[in-house]
Amino acid sequence: MILFIIRVIVTTIVVLLCAHLLPDLHVKNNMDAVFFGIILAVINSSVRPILTLLTLPITIFTLGLFLLIINAFTFWLASEISYGVHITTIWGALWGGAIIWVTGVFSNRLIWSREKY
Repeated sequence: MILFIIRVIVTTIVVLLCAHLLPDLHVKNNMDAVFFGIILAVINSSVRPILTLLTLPITIFTLGLFLLIINAFTFWLASEISYGVHITTIWGALWGGAIIWVTGVFSNRLIWSREKY
């Protein structure tokens, strides 16, 4: 449970930073960013594995580049569900999904030690 809370906090901070850097991503206030982080964490833990499994042949054919599309889709889906986060173009979803993915990889490396595996 504590790892989920840490992920939500990291995602919220990154979404707030992305809102300042990307002109296509708009966040109304901090609570909307927290709500967006929770929604994105739930989508990434439930919907994203199913999408990855269903699109495995396309992902293998494109050497993993299709995962960027899946990340953009989950980022866009979370913004459609949440109230205060809006993405205006597809590039905002692509860049936002890519930035969230990169920070997720780094935060997973920092949070989990190799001894747990």
